[in-house]
Amino acid sequence: MNPAVDTVLEDAPRWNPELKFLRALVLQAPLVEEVKWGQPCYTHEGRNILILGGFKNYFVLSLMKGALIPDPHALLTKPGPNSVEGRWMKFTSMAEAEAAAPYVLDYVLAAINAEQQGLRIEKPANEFEVPAELEAAYEVTPGLREAFEALTVGRQRAYLMFFTAAKQSATVSARIEKFTPRILRGKGMNDCVCGHSQKMPGCDGSHKMYPGSVTC
Repeated sequence: MNPAVDTVLEDAPRWNPELKFLRALVLQAPLVEEVKWGQPCYTHEGRNILILGGFKNYFVLSLMKGALIPDPHALLTKPGPNSVEGRWMKFTSMAEAEAAAPYVLDYVLAAINAEQQGLRIEKPANEFEVPAELEAAYEVTPGLREAFEALTVGRQRAYLMFFTAAKQSATVSARIEKFTPRILRGKGMNDCVCGHSQKMPGCDGSHKMYPGSVTC
């Protein structure tokens, strides 16, 4: 158990016992526990397998390649309409998580196996190419490539449209630098990062009502 994850869970504003419960389940698998994008992340041989996360009204066990594994108990759903490989188990109570508990390890092991086999679903092509400035940023910012590619296609497209709209290379680089922390947190351009939005995951401007808080 990674002490850094202890800190993340203790600082979680909601779902602390529930996330600890899921943590105990996934640690039965041969996974390494890390913190990535501000969340507990579990890897196998250096490859991301799943992330645990808490939101305002629910908490999740998110499998990076959930679309590539069997779902005999109908536990997996798409995080968003544009999600390709990612699927999550979404819970709104401890009782729901406990009901799924007997099957969680099987799903995690299947996800590890899919990663080991190198299974992939071909993502829809973006109409915008990844600019050279973003490729350069990948090389100097650990985890940026993985974080960007883990975003939904829609979120990727929004960033690429914004980055490539700039005519000067310096401007493209500046935009990438500005939004890198948001990308590393798994957020889209218009997603809430302050935690006050009433329309998660999007920002509805609620941060303006909390002077001194993080600005979306």
